[in-house]
Amino acid sequence: MIGRRDPTAAAPSAKRSWLAVAAMFALNGGLFGTWASRIPSVTARHDLGGGELGLLLLMLAIGAIASFPLAGRAADHFGAAPATLAIGVGYAVALPLIALAPSVPFLAVALCLFGAGHGAMDVTMNSWAGEAERFIQRPVMSSFHALWSLGAGVGALSGFAATSLGLGLVAHFFVMGATLWATASWLGHIGWRSETRDRAPGARRFPLPRGALFWIGLVAMCSALGEGAIADWSALFLVSVTRVSEAQAALGYAVFSVAMVAMRLVGGVAISRLGAVRVARLAGCLAFAGVLLAVLSGQFGAALAGFALLGLGYAMIMPLAFTRAANDPETPPGVAIASVATLGYGGILIGPPLIGFTAHFITLHYAFALLGVLALVIIAKASALAPPTSSAGGAEPFPQ
Repeated sequence: MIGRRDPTAAAPSAKRSWLAVAAMFALNGGLFGTWASRIPSVTARHDLGGGELGLLLLMLAIGAIASFPLAGRAADHFGAAPATLAIGVGYAVALPLIALAPSVPFLAVALCLFGAGHGAMDVTMNSWAGEAERFIQRPVMSSFHALWSLGAGVGALSGFAATSLGLGLVAHFFVMGATLWATASWLGHIGWRSETRDRAPGARRFPLPRGALFWIGLVAMCSALGEGAIADWSALFLVSVTRVSEAQAALGYAVFSVAMVAMRLVGGVAISRLGAVRVARLAGCLAFAGVLLAVLSGQFGAALAGFALLGLGYAMIMPLAFTRAANDPETPPGVAIASVATLGYGGILIGPPLIGFTAHFITLHYAFALLGVLALVIIAKASALAPPTSSAGGAEPFPQ
């Protein structure tokens, strides 16, 4: 049974609705970017090797993946908006817990909680975004994802500022967690009445994509694996390969995030002119070129340019995958989006430990070459993102 927004109730304006959801995406990205920018500091504090850091990042991934089905049920039962606002509090609190961890075991627990907050909020805020998009009646999903990237870039820049000023981890994470949450909470509390629904009898507790949705999820996962790897390893890559300072290395993820924001803001125009499949193939080519530039050059400037190309390449894949899933002719939109998100967002969190374990055997420098293989998969399977009712080069329908 579904409960929809009461049309007779006073509704927020389209602008306020967009701002509320955009604030949630910016909060999620900002907290994640803040953590990513200080990974070298956490590594140095606990004297972690590549394998140990890989295991700790795996704890973050386990927390996130375990949270997906629980967050989905919370969004259905309580509504996506209140669930997002509540989870945002826990996610913000988990950030300083990482800095306060006195030992590696406590750090593992803190990262698991942080991953759970990140993953749970990913699910609920995208559900809220779907509701807002239907209310606004314009395709604004990519703009929400742009705000996630913008928030991540702000978080990364805060790491650059904190290390440049000599600000400790605890103070940095407390200030950023409190500031980001307070701003997002102020913009997000607009009295939004979310849809609610009861869980269907016999529904799978942990939905995975099947059939055509599997290939959509695979393309999304390849992009997300790379995105997660850049988030957690770009700073260490720049420190170890290009021999720059920790403060300079924090710019790597910032450049990547800014490139993603720029592409997502113009993504709708690109899709209308080139079509979903051509945009996806071009995205894969840009990502592949970015990997070659970063891995083969060994120079700071060239590596930053490579990260920018990777940001441009990865930017549109997740929004394209969500839109295609929402228009699947065989599966209801909610189930389709949830199943693709399981692979996609799981990829963001599986990527970092995968790079870490590979780096243990072939060094971090060459472990990044794995991202090139993933980019080739995106190019090969871009046709999976074709609109189901038109040709591969056609424009994408607006989700109904």
